[in-house]
Order: sequence, then C-alpha cells, then structure tokens
Amino acid sequence: MRLPILLTAATVALLSTVTDAHFLLIQPAPTILQSKLGDPQKLAPCGGLSANAAANRPANPGTPSGAVTSITGGSMFHILVQETVFHPGHYRVALARTAALLPPDPVVTTRTSDRGDQSVSAVIQESPVAPVLVDGLFPHTEKPTGLWEADIPIPNISCPTCLLQIVEFMAEHGRNADGDFSYHHCATVNITADPSKPLDTRWK
Repeated sequence: MRLPILLTAATVALLSTVTDAHFLLIQPAPTILQSKLGDPQKLAPCGGLSANAAANRPANPGTPSGAVTSITGGSMFHILVQETVFHPGHYRVALARTAALLPPDPVVTTRTSDRGDQSVSAVIQESPVAPVLVDGLFPHTEKPTGLWEADIPIPNISCPTCLLQIVEFMAEHGRNADGDFSYHHCATVNITADPSKPLDTRWK
C-alpha cells in the first residue's frame, strides 16, 4: 500500500543559496532546538555537530528541546518537514527505542570529482525493514514549493521515549565532515500500544 504523500500549496521561501541542503522538522517537535534553517542537523543519528559534542562533557551535540510527542501505537502519524535549502534527494523515517538502535545512514553511491566525492544515489528499502518505517519519501529533483507531509505507520508497541528519526539523503552533494551525505533530525515520542490490536514484535 502506498502512503499518502502531499506537497502543499503553501509557499516556503528558500533561505539560502549555498549547496548544503537543510530541513526543519516541524511535526513532531525535534529533540534539538533548530535554527531557521534546521541546524544543527549534520551529525548522525539525531543532528548536532561533533564540535559541539567535543566541547560539552558528557557529549551534547545540540541544545535539547525537551519536547515529547504522544502517539497511539498501530495508528498513522502525520509528519511535516520544511526543506529550507534545496538539494535533490529523498527522506527516510525510522523508529527505535534508543539512539544506538537507529539504522546507519543509507548506503551511498558516489563519483569522483575535482572537489572530492560527490553523491549520486542512495539505497532505498522498497519494503522497509525495522527499524525503518518508510524509505524513499518525498523524492525530488527540483525546489519544493511547500511543506512535505505524509502519514507514517506507527507500530503497535508501548515505548516511552522512543526516537522517531527523519533523515534526508542529498544527491549531487559533497561529503560533509559530519553526516557524510545525509542530514538528521529526531523526535522523542511516547508510544502507547492500542490494546485492541496485536503487538508488533519487530521492535524489541
């Protein structure tokens, strides 16, 4: 079953002309406070910068927002993303009980250029395997003219302080010191299982 994907007509102004893409996670609220471009978002798995982590002990790659979103298990959850600086690519959504259980960034095919490695494409899970929920979301080669939004299937589990991760893969992009060819945001979500539905055993 294909997920409903809608590009709204609301105009979103692009805020920069640099080659790095950026995105804001609007819904659910992110774990790290974002600038108007969505920074800091390079460091896997949930954004931030390694320089921030090195300067803070214990490691703290960004400023925690303290935001928590409640979700009913076994339901569809509406996500909203604003791409503030354009680059061709697509998005992936994953869910895990801890940051350590989030999947690695997509495997990327690159080409060599006079500016170093440049991304060409990334592996997309056509039939997503846990902890990935949706892959190849919002594929685009042109500037978006509005918010990206979609309904994402949430497994029927009980999971306080789970992490919902949204990753953007960027094609035609150089390798970043943090994050390689992907940008990252996470949201802390409290999931309560629906007792009328069977539990999803893929999330241990």
